[in-house]
Amino acid sequence: MMPLIELNNVSKTYDLGEVKVHALKGTTLNIEQGEYVALIGPSGSGKSTLMNTLGCLDRPTEGSYRLAGEEIATMSRNERAKIRNKRMGFVFQNFNLLARTPAIENVELPLLYTKGLSPKQRRDRSISLLEQVGLGDRLDHHTGQLSGGQQQRVAIARALVNEPDILMGDEPTGNLDTTTSREVIGLFRKLNEEDGLTVILVTHDQEVARNARRTVVLRDGEIICDTADFAEALSALHEHDGEFAPT
Repeated sequence: MMPLIELNNVSKTYDLGEVKVHALKGTTLNIEQGEYVALIGPSGSGKSTLMNTLGCLDRPTEGSYRLAGEEIATMSRNERAKIRNKRMGFVFQNFNLLARTPAIENVELPLLYTKGLSPKQRRDRSISLLEQVGLGDRLDHHTGQLSGGQQQRVAIARALVNEPDILMGDEPTGNLDTTTSREVIGLFRKLNEEDGLTVILVTHDQEVARNARRTVVLRDGEIICDTADFAEALSALHEHDGEFAPT
């Protein structure tokens, strides 16, 4: 059975005129359906570039990226957008919700681009997901009436509304306090363990990374460690003078 994600010798170079930045260098990585992976490393290590590549937000300068057997590296921007809408859900540090808009409408938004669903089906699916993340009693609350943790739960419900294969988080707890962060990470773990959702997170937070079942450590655009042993990942990070938030 083929991996869900297959990166083979992927490089990403940004041409900034007189300077070229090699954000990823010959990266090879496979991720199976149902894995829970944390991408960690110091600032500038390439983890965000890797996340953007995996999320079809950007494409490699060189190399191959196959997602469920489809080659992504040669796709156009519009083709990648269709893949994102079909297969991926994203959760960001800043929530990226529409202000002064009810939670239910924020969650429904991606479904407006999905053909074949009636308004009632969109509404029912969105209500179900908000109930799943513990916000069944906040459907009509605007984002400004919600706490940071509640806003992130709305964002997670929105990320799940198109029934993606992969949930991607870019510093998803970066704006949350410790207690709320743990609640949100508990939700990620539940989605992975009970629903079999593939979860890939970029994080600076040790507590967040520790919850993943696999940790990929990046440094200077290269993977320096790929392990299920978090202590080993931390050792590799510190060995290369990496920065990581304390627990």
